[in-house]
Amino acid sequence: MNENELSKIIIEKALKIHKVLGPGLFESVYHTVLVYELRKSGLKVESEKDIPVEYEGIIFDKGFRADIIVESKVLIELKSVKKLEDIHFKQTLTYLKLSGLKLGLVINFNEVLLKKGLKRIINGKIEN
Repeated sequence: MNENELSKIIIEKALKIHKVLGPGLFESVYHTVLVYELRKSGLKVESEKDIPVEYEGIIFDKGFRADIIVESKVLIELKSVKKLEDIHFKQTLTYLKLSGLKLGLVINFNEVLLKKGLKRIINGKIEN
């Protein structure tokens, strides 16, 4: 399954969760339920995975913690904030660079319409 096929499944699950639970909950609630839904779909899901960072030739085992990685191909950065800011996209771009992954999804569950809180980041490009 490629990144685009995975992102379609991830977005469908996020939309389902948002429809059932609505906006306004803590990020940790959406995180737990999304991991459950993706695993229920038979996908390999890594939750809060530590990603090492190399700096000046030294490997730091805990460079950052990825919210969710699906099938070792798609990084998901979850938010439950009033508004997505540029820093959220830059953060995800950095995570993609450090992890070597090609596709990132930023999902902000704190939107009336979840579609407004979804952003795809591909090879350093942010899409609407």
